[in-house]
Amino acid sequence: MRRLRATPALRRLVSGTSLRVDDLIAPLFVREGIDEPVPVASLPGVVQHTRVSLGKEVRRLADLGIPGVILFGVPAIKDATGSQAWAPDGIVQVALGDLRDQVGDDLVLMADLCLDEYTDHGHCGVLDAAGRVDNDATLELYARTALAQAEAGAAVVAPSGMMDGQVGAIRAALDGAGHAGTVILAYAAKYASALYGPFREAVDVEIAGGGDRRAYQADFAGGRREALAEVALDIEEGADIVMVKPALAYLDVISAVREVADVPVAAYHVSGEYSMIKAAAERGWIDGDAVALEHLSAIKRAGADMILTYLAGEMAEALA
Repeated sequence: MRRLRATPALRRLVSGTSLRVDDLIAPLFVREGIDEPVPVASLPGVVQHTRVSLGKEVRRLADLGIPGVILFGVPAIKDATGSQAWAPDGIVQVALGDLRDQVGDDLVLMADLCLDEYTDHGHCGVLDAAGRVDNDATLELYARTALAQAEAGAAVVAPSGMMDGQVGAIRAALDGAGHAGTVILAYAAKYASALYGPFREAVDVEIAGGGDRRAYQADFAGGRREALAEVALDIEEGADIVMVKPALAYLDVISAVREVADVPVAAYHVSGEYSMIKAAAERGWIDGDAVALEHLSAIKRAGADMILTYLAGEMAEALA
């Protein structure tokens, strides 16, 4: 076996896993009411963009060959229902319109579809009188949001709230309004993980009363059976792509999903996974670039067809 490892060229020739720029999707944050990009302290190198700086960054990523970006919005005003998620003048909708005009189909415009960035309580859905997330009432708002995003220019909508029936409700709304061509990327196996902290800083989300989302996101100890059931339901309801989130702590789940899913499989290399690389590299404890490549290659090797990662831009430059 060592003979096949003797030179870089030989190693490339026999490599079983090849990470490509085409595998990468860049998550981007756009914030309403700011004049300059705002750095996210816990996500070194990541900013909350203005509409102008967002356009420049998306153009740069397209020129690097990145095939897709996914937008997360930070509105100026949040309320109990998260109404800015579907407002025609909501920050993601206007940003999608900007980008559609600027880059057209040079890359795939995706929009995260959830309410947590827009609600004043930080949950992924509306709350009932007892303070619990109301699944069915939330589905109506997800459908409205999907239509707003599709009409604004999103080629892909990505429901991330883990509400039961979310894909079916969104597919029906899109098809009924003439958006049958809009793709649904479902966060099908999304875990109630401790790795989302930096992301919540990036979208200014704090769950009211110190609560959590364990009642509607998957339990990290729940095993693969639960994940596979969720994935199967989403595919049955019309998901075009299914996703596992986070990625590194759930490589076994990615592999299991890849074995059974007949649609593309995505994985989200989440904020905490990214920030751990950056923090350790800043202290000189690891070679950050080498570890980043190793992490993303592991996710690809596990079976992901595409990877959402904050490393997308720098990795595209390294792979060029």
